[in-house]
Amino acid sequence: MAAPDSQDGSTSASPSVDGQQFQYSMILEHLIGEKRQIKELSPGVMGGLPVPFKTDEQKMIERGMESCGFKAVLACVGGFVLGGAFGVFTAGIDTNVGFDPKDPLKTPTAREVLKDMGQRGMSYAKNFAIVGAMFSCTECIIESHRGVSDWKNAVYSGCVTGGAIGFRAGLKAGVLGCGGFAAFSAAIEYYLR
Repeated sequence: MAAPDSQDGSTSASPSVDGQQFQYSMILEHLIGEKRQIKELSPGVMGGLPVPFKTDEQKMIERGMESCGFKAVLACVGGFVLGGAFGVFTAGIDTNVGFDPKDPLKTPTAREVLKDMGQRGMSYAKNFAIVGAMFSCTECIIESHRGVSDWKNAVYSGCVTGGAIGFRAGLKAGVLGCGGFAAFSAAIEYYLR
């Protein structure tokens, strides 16, 4: 609004309140500059449920649990347990467990069957643990490098993991492993998200 000037009766072009003229630089200084007041963005102030602030110990534990090393160890242990259970299950439904190929007519003892089941379970457990650790570690590293948490991280990690596993059998197997594991990871991410 224009206010009349007291001396010559003309109006000034700049807004004023109580005789003081505002300058846009002063307004900007209060809105986005050095004199800006910091608003507290806690959920209690913004209308949500109040959440207590985290202590330094809680923040340290949270950082540790979000680290790539912890995620890789967790995936390794989980893969070991899941692989062991899967190996014992498949050995339990396999009709050739405990049989000696040199003497197929001999009935295996319970000890031989349990030994074979344990060996198969341990083999599966080690393989699942390695795959789980490789996938989790590469996904975490890719996510840290890209700075984005989306479905592409799992696809890239699946390609790296599948390619590394398949590359032991040759280049063609590595490329097929990369594509297959990436497609499987994409399907899982699509289903979960």
